[in-house]
Amino acid sequence: MRHIKLFILGVATLLAVSCSKNIKNDVHSPDLGELNFIVANDLGRNGYYDQKTIAASMGKWADSADIEFVAAPGDVHHFNGVASVNDPLWMTNYELIYSDPSLMLDWYATLGNHEYKGNTQACLDYGKVSRRWVMPSRYYTMVKQVDDKTNLRLVFIDTAPLISKYREDSINYPDACKQDDDAQLHFIDSVLSVSKETWKIVLGHHPVYAFTPKDSSERADMQRRIDPILRKYKVDYYICGHIHNFQHIQKQNSSVDYIVNSSASLSRSVEPMDGTKFCSSLSGFLICAVDSVHCTINMMDKDGSCIYKYTRNK
Repeated sequence: MRHIKLFILGVATLLAVSCSKNIKNDVHSPDLGELNFIVANDLGRNGYYDQKTIAASMGKWADSADIEFVAAPGDVHHFNGVASVNDPLWMTNYELIYSDPSLMLDWYATLGNHEYKGNTQACLDYGKVSRRWVMPSRYYTMVKQVDDKTNLRLVFIDTAPLISKYREDSINYPDACKQDDDAQLHFIDSVLSVSKETWKIVLGHHPVYAFTPKDSSERADMQRRIDPILRKYKVDYYICGHIHNFQHIQKQNSSVDYIVNSSASLSRSVEPMDGTKFCSSLSGFLICAVDSVHCTINMMDKDGSCIYKYTRNK
């Protein structure tokens, strides 16, 4: 009898962390806060796959949830980045796709590995062309006021130069080896070391932890270089993309919640790994909701339904 109970417990535990294979949980509506923003990455497919559908869902929620800005952590442009600020891909990947009036907000962007295949300086300079494209540097930080006593620290990082496989491939990623990775690490550490904000979120393109068939050296480098800083300063969330599926991972001895945001165009399959709290192979985006005592991550599918939500409390 004891063996049967242990078997049932084991099955229940497995199901608790099993991935949603295109099956929606009964969640539907996101939890919202005083400050709400969208995270969308791995966008650029010239409107193909689920990109237009997701853009429409983002527009609807931007209106109804009073979204204040969009964070875009990398790979806005597949597959070889952009050649200049006049590259037609700015129209077909971005401007003409996210055309809903409610999405005429500030888009805070960072570079992904696909941008590093092209002209990365053009991504920085595009803010002079488009009012809503905001990328003041390859990595940067800002504070958003939530209410009279609550604020949010956002740190946007440039992950490709922190990963050896990109730095060492000067043919395919010519700008990666030119970046001062130590200077960026010093910047991240110095910003978080003096951060007194209520909430702290770091966003970058590459994951620290994730299930993926992609080269394990990517995560190893992020775990060696970025994760100690995240843990040291008790960052609330690290949000990334790159893997093209949803994942929420918690690791032993770390207070950080590691969030992988799915692709806003083409998604990929996923399986649970050590530390997985939830995962799904659906495409979509995030709605992040912040108030004085809650910071919630809502995972939204392509049709705008919330399939998973997780809240940190103060």
